[in-house]
Amino acid sequence: MDLQKIRDEVPRHDMLIILGDLNAQVGSENIGIEDTLGREGLGTRNDNGGRLVQFGRMNGMVIGGSIFPHREIHKLTWKSPRGYLTQIDHLLINRKWRRSLHDVRVMRSADSHSDHYLLLGKVQLKLAGRGKVKTTRGSWNRNLLKLDKV
Repeated sequence: MDLQKIRDEVPRHDMLIILGDLNAQVGSENIGIEDTLGREGLGTRNDNGGRLVQFGRMNGMVIGGSIFPHREIHKLTWKSPRGYLTQIDHLLINRKWRRSLHDVRVMRSADSHSDHYLLLGKVQLKLAGRGKVKTTRGSWNRNLLKLDKV
């Protein structure tokens, strides 16, 4: 199924997080697309990376792995059979919920029995408060207490 079709099924006001092996190298060049891509990406953008950036721009999403500064070893998500490391696994989140995303990094110590390293995204949901509920305090009519019925 097409990623855009899946995206269209989710209501616009819901928080949407897309996470996975997208085989996209987005790079670090973000001139003109700062709202979608940060400066912390690795490598140079390939065709899939261009499509991912375009998908993010069309749908108001941010590529989380390109936002947070980490050492290069904590950004590299895949190790090729030849030993080449690259960043091809990504986390995308709605721009509206960008402030709820606190960190995206690679957990190299986790054993996943894969050539991919685990990608960890820390999300803390921040919702607007309802404000104070104003309650009115009623006064008691003490004269009613003198009645036998009461």
